[in-house]
Amino acid sequence: MTTYGPPVAEDEREESAPPPPPDRPGRRITWQRLTFLPAFLLALLLATWLWFQQADLDPLTENALSNGQVSKALWQHVQLTVISTFFVLIIAIPLGIALTRDAFRRASPVVMTIANMGQATPAIGLLALLVILLGTGTEAALIGIIAYAVLPVLANTIAGLKANDPTLLEAARGIGMSATGVLTRVELPLAVPLILAGVRTALVLNVGTATLATFGGGGGLGVLITTGITNQRMPVLVLGSVLTVALALLVDWLASLAELLLRPRGLEAGP
Repeated sequence: MTTYGPPVAEDEREESAPPPPPDRPGRRITWQRLTFLPAFLLALLLATWLWFQQADLDPLTENALSNGQVSKALWQHVQLTVISTFFVLIIAIPLGIALTRDAFRRASPVVMTIANMGQATPAIGLLALLVILLGTGTEAALIGIIAYAVLPVLANTIAGLKANDPTLLEAARGIGMSATGVLTRVELPLAVPLILAGVRTALVLNVGTATLATFGGGGGLGVLITTGITNQRMPVLVLGSVLTVALALLVDWLASLAELLLRPRGLEAGP
């Protein structure tokens, strides 16, 4: 490479060469990143437990929290979140890939409009319509949660694939890669950070939306929240709310770690 300026001795060039850039902080899983949020969650749950120890619980409150009803509601909430997220992934990611292919590219505006309508519709209204059509139960709740969370993953999948450098794709084709090889070995790995960001958003949305499943007979922590409101029992309401917040924060923390661990090597992390 041609350089301009006065001649410089070889040893001076070596001494004056800039040091390699350090790793950006966002790429390292630091001790603080690993421990801060879990420590906060433990402190929140401990404070809630201590508050319950000194709270004066009447028979109605004790009945609402006894016989494993809290653990049952929490487990139902986790199941709703995991199952709905699984279906969101197997729907949104393949659909996003298909809509970036030439054969289906024209359908992208129509599909995105439908996905936007699904999220723009109030979740409680969508759930009510599904209950009317399907009856009460877990099925209606799951369909409502899935419809509400498809958009972030679908939009990020499309955006991540469209953001790939065309010259890289042409180079991959130039060395003889098939269309499938270009997709699986070049396009998708480069789009992983954006796709994972969409999955993280969908997970947190699903935790929040699952609280509404109680109105359709789907169970979950919403049962505790609605029981506390309708019966005016603050301890039940507080416990349901705290567990929902803690679960959402825990899911977000796990998803952020997944973003760091699954990010392809060589890609710069965001600030």
